[in-house]
Amino acid sequence: MKLAARVGQVTPSLTLAIDAKAKAMKASGIDICSFSAGEPDFDTPEHIKMAAKQALDAGKTKYGPAAGEPKLRSAIAQKLKTDNNLDYSAENVLVTNGGKHSLFNLMLALLDPGDEVIIPAPYWVSYPEMVKLAAGVPVIIDTDAKNNYKITPDQLRQACNPKTRLFVLNSPSNPTGVVYTPEEIKALAEVVVEKDILVVSDEIYEKILYEDTKHVSIGAFGPEIFARTIISNGFAKAYSMTGWRVGYLAAPVELIKAASNIQGHSTSNVCTFAQYGAIAALESSQDCVQEMLSAFTQRRQVMLERLTAMPGLSCAKPDGAFYMFVDISKTGLTSLEFCDGLLESQQVAVIPGIAFGADDCIRLSYATSLEIIEKGMERLDKFVRTKM
Repeated sequence: MKLAARVGQVTPSLTLAIDAKAKAMKASGIDICSFSAGEPDFDTPEHIKMAAKQALDAGKTKYGPAAGEPKLRSAIAQKLKTDNNLDYSAENVLVTNGGKHSLFNLMLALLDPGDEVIIPAPYWVSYPEMVKLAAGVPVIIDTDAKNNYKITPDQLRQACNPKTRLFVLNSPSNPTGVVYTPEEIKALAEVVVEKDILVVSDEIYEKILYEDTKHVSIGAFGPEIFARTIISNGFAKAYSMTGWRVGYLAAPVELIKAASNIQGHSTSNVCTFAQYGAIAALESSQDCVQEMLSAFTQRRQVMLERLTAMPGLSCAKPDGAFYMFVDISKTGLTSLEFCDGLLESQQVAVIPGIAFGADDCIRLSYATSLEIIEKGMERLDKFVRTKM
């Protein structure tokens, strides 16, 4: 069968593939320690599930507005004002089938063939693929550990040209866990305004921050940058709602109308009763977020201590999200060789850095139990010592 040319341009998701392989091995009875999943291991908080159940019982099972339930759009707008100092109203919000869908809608609504999108590497695996599916051109800007895997204002400025349409900013970052400081965000905002481009700020991990780390939305630095800012976010990470598929896009009304029109001809509305769970997540106590964060904080410390004691590996302390991004270059292995060998010999699943544009690294998620972390770190240490 002849398929569309665009299909051949898209690389399958390594993160999903490895996670699926690990789950299949575990289901077959193999004792797998998996650090591959990009999702919290906690159940969705009870009050959120209850709100969705009540909506289901109340008959919230019909088609709804393509752009989302009005009450949820208003709640998101209020959250953005209160938490992020972004003056959006409900009409600036589109509810999408997860955060990933918000970004895909954005790329389809914004990009013409040949438009360039600046993406710092390491990057979340789907950014370049979405750009290519929308006939855009991903422009990858390499960063490194010396600069904490952050793009600098000079790098952003030099990457801009008349074809540049969009800059993708992800803070806190998947896969590195780095969080840009307010000063760094402000400096990048100045370049966005200077070059008159747009920026999409992927803030899906904004509530998973450690110690005194602060999250600041780039659009909060004044009216000029606010007019050029698009926010992508969702409920998956902070509220452990990955399977619910509720995300959102916040942007100027013209762009939201265009993205909503696209959504109306693709998925239509997000699951109606799931949106009522999202309303409860925003409008109820945030204690559940803090409880999960407390667990992540402890796991982060345990994993970091074990990793830094292993020969040949180096890892910076993440300020946000729930990932360790580990430099394996001293082992002499590519990231795929490292991950394949680790899974086959020690039954430990991690994600190769090549998936994120960094072949000298691997990503480990600590969104799993302390027991699995301890056992997996023992196995990883054994594997690494055979390679040094």
